[in-house]
Amino acid sequence: MAIASPSLRPLHKSLLPNYPCFSHNVRFPPSLHFSSQPFRFTVRATSAVALEQDLRTQQNQKVETDSFSCPVCYEPLIRKGPSGFNLEAIYRSGFKCKRCNKSYSSKDAYLDLTVTAGLRDYTEVKPAGTELFRSPFVSFVYERGWRQNFNRSGFPGPDEEFRMAQEYFKPAEGGILVDVSCGSGLFSRKFAKSGTYSGVIALDFSENMLRQCNDFIKQDASVLASNIALVRADVSRLPFSSGSIDAVHAGAALHCWPSPSNAIAEISRILRSGGVFVGSTFLRYSSSTSRIIRPFRERILQNYNYLTEEEIEDLCTSCGLTNYTKKVQQSFIMFSAQKP
Repeated sequence: MAIASPSLRPLHKSLLPNYPCFSHNVRFPPSLHFSSQPFRFTVRATSAVALEQDLRTQQNQKVETDSFSCPVCYEPLIRKGPSGFNLEAIYRSGFKCKRCNKSYSSKDAYLDLTVTAGLRDYTEVKPAGTELFRSPFVSFVYERGWRQNFNRSGFPGPDEEFRMAQEYFKPAEGGILVDVSCGSGLFSRKFAKSGTYSGVIALDFSENMLRQCNDFIKQDASVLASNIALVRADVSRLPFSSGSIDAVHAGAALHCWPSPSNAIAEISRILRSGGVFVGSTFLRYSSSTSRIIRPFRERILQNYNYLTEEEIEDLCTSCGLTNYTKKVQQSFIMFSAQKP
């Protein structure tokens, strides 16, 4: 899975204060008009009665806001364009940081929220693993044979992995889910189609993976109509405010990250209290691996970030996550941890 560097059920009442509503079905009175400033609105009323009615209506509605923040300073972005969390609305909108004055916009099918978005001259050399998944060929074959080979290492298959993740994500139902290192959106589409979340953000660093994800979305009307966004970002510099996200998923991804510690620290930062992180990856070796075999696996996999069960738990704990749990099968591990 490339580095990056959730139809809808009713929201649980206990979760409502914790996250903004992204539903594209929200409607505002004609007299309410958004300004260019975030989370503010202006009121036009022809009379005191009309003003009172507008304010009463506004109190009974959840005003739509954006979860995106500047990856440079983490300031919430000002949005100009149509409201809504669906693909069409987001990619017809422009975003700008009021602190550093940096602008962000959609490119092709995704919203580019990387630090280098919009730069013309600066280039950066990325690790070979990162560049591999930016390849159009790898993006095309990922769901057409590449991912199917994971079962040789104990991965139970996308359907079962999705079911397992959904069990872990029960405390975050109705919230915003970010699928980091989403690749071609294999799980992003499943999360969006499930109707379990108020919004799903498919996030990856690979432009071609996001284009492939968009192509798959267009082939499924139910996913296309859901609240799903495609975002290019670096997992070590996530474009969300601290404590703003309910759930983070990283399927078969951790071993591809240049710095798993930086990535999990970022995931911990953006999770709200009670938020859930679920990840799966290849293990360097498991507790059931013969001690005779372990040195050979250590040597073969020394250039990859394949961790052990103990290292993953230690890393999650050191980044402030609790309630760690795991399921292991051969070299496959799915783990979950929660923000206190």
